[in-house]
Amino acid sequence: MKLKGKVHKYGANVDTDAIVPARHLNLSEPADLARHCMEDLDADFVCKVCHGDLIVAETNFGSGSSREHAPLAIKGCGVSAVVAKSFARIFYRNAMNIGLPIVECPEAVDETRAGDTLEIDLDTGQITNVTRKRTYQAKPFPPFMLELIADGGLIEHTKKRLAKSKRRATR
Repeated sequence: MKLKGKVHKYGANVDTDAIVPARHLNLSEPADLARHCMEDLDADFVCKVCHGDLIVAETNFGSGSSREHAPLAIKGCGVSAVVAKSFARIFYRNAMNIGLPIVECPEAVDETRAGDTLEIDLDTGQITNVTRKRTYQAKPFPPFMLELIADGGLIEHTKKRLAKSKRRATR
């Protein structure tokens, strides 16, 4: 699976309250959450972000509370992946559960600037900064996680597997 998009770059310790402020936690639909994504950190983010764009950040991205609202807001904006030096563990799990790819690659983060274009090959872990003509290697996703991402997250993946199992049982 290959992704390509323009970079929106942020610093270290972007917590879940910065991704979607707590005052909007009464919302649960990704499109509704997306309207408030990064609003306290970058008020223009929702106006600048385009479908397929990428977030690149320093360390500890997604720290804070364990709410799924943060990755839902990011995915709802059309962001195709987040690349960071490191992620908070609960954010990592929540992102994978909703099918938002997150990639750890310190070298790519260090050499990428806002506005650059990145290509990410999730199958191989290769990240190419098209703007700067540099290539980096992240750890590739295992096949079961690629399938989970391709299916749109854990719930959709489970529905697909159950439907497949049900079809086999009726034969």
